[in-house]
Amino acid sequence: MSEKLIRKPELVCPAGNWSGMVTAIESGADSVYFGVRGLNMRASASNFDILEIKKVMKYLHERGKKGYLALNVIVMNSELPKMKKILGEAATAGVDAVILWDLAVLSIAKELGLNIHISTQASISNFESLKLYSGLGVKRAVLARELTLDEIRSVIDMSEKDGSGIEVETFVHGAMCISISGRCFLSSYSWGKSANRGECRQSCRGEFEIKDSSGEAEYIVGKDYLLSPKDLNTILFIDELMDAGIHSFKIEGRMRSLEYINVVVSSYRKAIDLYYEGKLDEKTKNDLFDDLSRVYNRGFSNGFYYGEPENWTSRKLEHKNEKLYLGEITKFYKKINVAEILIRSNSLKKGDRLFITGKITPADFVTAEEIQQEHKDIDEAGKGEMVGLKLPFRARRGDQVYLWREKKKKGQGERNGSEDKG
Repeated sequence: MSEKLIRKPELVCPAGNWSGMVTAIESGADSVYFGVRGLNMRASASNFDILEIKKVMKYLHERGKKGYLALNVIVMNSELPKMKKILGEAATAGVDAVILWDLAVLSIAKELGLNIHISTQASISNFESLKLYSGLGVKRAVLARELTLDEIRSVIDMSEKDGSGIEVETFVHGAMCISISGRCFLSSYSWGKSANRGECRQSCRGEFEIKDSSGEAEYIVGKDYLLSPKDLNTILFIDELMDAGIHSFKIEGRMRSLEYINVVVSSYRKAIDLYYEGKLDEKTKNDLFDDLSRVYNRGFSNGFYYGEPENWTSRKLEHKNEKLYLGEITKFYKKINVAEILIRSNSLKKGDRLFITGKITPADFVTAEEIQQEHKDIDEAGKGEMVGLKLPFRARRGDQVYLWREKKKKGQGERNGSEDKG
């Protein structure tokens, strides 16, 4: 462990809605980043209403966590009043920082006394750029995703020697974009929906048909999906990132599923904590990698940390597990932590792994070690039956219950239920 490390890096996690935020916090996040409807980079996510910012920050601060407002879109002139109103609410609510890259947003945020984090979309790739933003009052910069680990070390070393005091943040897990720091124009060109305005239609994830000018030949480009990158996954070398002195690690995924948030956040939480206890070994990292492979992903890549990625594009979804709808909780007995579950689809067997989630219940996993029916232990229950199950956490009436199983291979029969695509 590097001697210059004096604290753990902050684990910054996505919150696309209330369920996502609660799940991220309960899974081990130090802070979350969230957007307000109308001006953020995930326009298709549920997001939060401007009037909810105070409630969000109250929830986080009561738990000793931080909240960062993502306002990292290009802002049009007609949207200046809306932008100012959002920032005003953020300042009143005590938002810990605003993530941005439009200079108009920076100017107003600074006037309001808000802490400022510069988005990766600013493509900060060197110390001089970092120093410039530091002079503008920026507290943290999310470096360009195209930097190698050696380049990140160099930027941090120069910043520490200069005493600029600006913190450095990098992405450690989640979706990547083929364009420089996510500044893509393909969606805007194809659909009139700008990625830089949070409306990306992800045109890059599909097949392309190429025809020559004579019309005599045509090709389908889909096998390698040249424009669709694999997901970033740094768990196998997370210790090297910590040794580099990076101040905070960011997980991508405001539009991913709750099981994704639970597994990814808890995996990186465990890796960070074990490293600082001197207990993070290769076996543990490999086990965590296996856990991460079970939730939604497009295959994994090291990103640019070791240089230009090789074979880093793929459209194939490679998650090992699937989520099958089982039923819902009809009653929860707080004193004994027992949930009454109505099975609406599939069947429940003793030893099954379950995933439970609700509007305000943190999404989490549990193994059905004991199943009861009319106070008697049973081994299996089917559709239409009511069962009792002891839980290690509090659940609520109406919470949804899913089976969490390895995906069946081809030839093993069709699966029932619906899988959350993230």
